[in-house]
Amino acid sequence: VLRPTLIKIEGRVYRKNLIQEQAQQREEEEEDFCAGPGDCADEPCDAFVVEETEKGFQCTVEVPSPLYKYIIGKKGETKKRLETETRTSISIPKPGVEGEIVITGQLRSGVISARTRIDVLLDSFRKKQPFTHFLSFALNQPAIQEKFLQFKEEVLEKCSKDHGVSSSLFQNPAKLHLTLGTLVLLSEREIQKACDLLQQCKEDFVDQIAGGKPLTVEVAGVEYMNDDPAMTDVLYAKVHMKDGSDRLQVIADRLVERFVASGLMLKEWDRVKLHATVMNTLFRKDPSAEERNNPMPGKSASKERESFNGRNILKLFENFHFGEVQLDSVRLSQRFSSDDSGYYATSGEL
Repeated sequence: VLRPTLIKIEGRVYRKNLIQEQAQQREEEEEDFCAGPGDCADEPCDAFVVEETEKGFQCTVEVPSPLYKYIIGKKGETKKRLETETRTSISIPKPGVEGEIVITGQLRSGVISARTRIDVLLDSFRKKQPFTHFLSFALNQPAIQEKFLQFKEEVLEKCSKDHGVSSSLFQNPAKLHLTLGTLVLLSEREIQKACDLLQQCKEDFVDQIAGGKPLTVEVAGVEYMNDDPAMTDVLYAKVHMKDGSDRLQVIADRLVERFVASGLMLKEWDRVKLHATVMNTLFRKDPSAEERNNPMPGKSASKERESFNGRNILKLFENFHFGEVQLDSVRLSQRFSSDDSGYYATSGEL
């Protein structure tokens, strides 16, 4: 209570106070928020536009339809409480219909307060949504796929008796890729915003760093993602620039930096860890599963996966050469999808 979580939105800091509900509370806990020192509830706010109307004041906020339910709350309780406490009226489009939430009230301060609280609610619940898209480099060229299948065959031939090793752990060769970062895009408008930003990055720095030519990358060697190789969950192939430069790393880091700054992506690491997943224990139960660096809050990933002993694989395939590939595009890939080649459907690319 004395040290609540602080949330920063558009330069302002808010305290987040959890409401304790009864044991039968719904799966998505309801949260309430109290503005911090940077709050603009009782003064003009330049973070958004409040229009004066004949009956008072009005403010609109664009919200993807999947998030409406968090503003409405169970049996409409969240919406009613917001309206009562801020003395406003909040109009929300019908479920599934994209549009704007409209806040109206007689007092400007009330409209600003309602808008601020809605922004904080949305920011909190958006972070709980599973990612829908990710920025990727495709590594599914025929030569790489062929070498990957050779790697799979040899691993199963030499290491199948090791604990947990089975054919179900291997990545679909058509979906081999490098993940730069994940995004939660909940409307066509947000997808278009991401596509536009991708093109802007191409003009601002990607073309200059790449020199207008594809990047020649070598995929070789394997590494694991946890402390104990005997309890491996993710095994990945290592990648590096053929010319020994750090251009691929620089492009990846700057892309993520730009997307984080735009609010479309959450910052997870100081640097992008460039890796191509070749084995993942999540695939054991769900071949279409993708790795997620940040599991959903409150859910333990360890209970859902059975680790495998990767010691022999790491020793025998330490320098396995998967091949060289020309990287000529960054894709905004859609999760749980496939295109004609078997790779993820692309919403945009540079």
